[in-house]
Amino acid sequence: MTALMATKIKQQDNDETDLAQHAITDVDAFAELYHRHITRIYRYHIAHTGNVRDAEDLTSQTFIAALEGIRSFRGTGSFAAWIMGIASKKRLMFFRGSRPEIPLEAAVQYPSPCLPTDKAASQRLELESISRALRQISPDRSEAIILTFFGGLSNAEAGGVLNKSEAAVKMLVSRGLQDLRERTSLALEVEP
Repeated sequence: MTALMATKIKQQDNDETDLAQHAITDVDAFAELYHRHITRIYRYHIAHTGNVRDAEDLTSQTFIAALEGIRSFRGTGSFAAWIMGIASKKRLMFFRGSRPEIPLEAAVQYPSPCLPTDKAASQRLELESISRALRQISPDRSEAIILTFFGGLSNAEAGGVLNKSEAAVKMLVSRGLQDLRERTSLALEVEP
């Protein structure tokens, strides 16, 4: 990560900490946080449920819980990791230990309906292969990949959600991607 990227991330985290503090009494501040994170939360839930209705339900539950608990956000980590932690708890409550088979193509296709037909078809084929492969790797590796790729979290943020160190998440993602490479013909890459 470059110094410029690290500075931008820090500024965004500070901005979101301020927004979260204002959201305690200002509905517009919470609405801004909602708009910034709705896509990542929805993608996270659709990646786990494979069902639009359930993903929408869980996304709503996540934001309701975030609004009700906004006073508990202390700003010691990023808002994205905090709300993804809520999403993870809502998912666990929803499934109570079961692990359904899901089509991950729904998670990546949202919200980009403007793909040209040939790209959409190619993407669908690739995602079907990834979806099958993700169901075949360990749940820890799969969850780390879903949090970082579908949820858009950094390794450090995903570590906060998973109660693991940044290095452990990086290792889970790396090994998970290796597992996926072995199960698919795709060239999957992760930034160092």
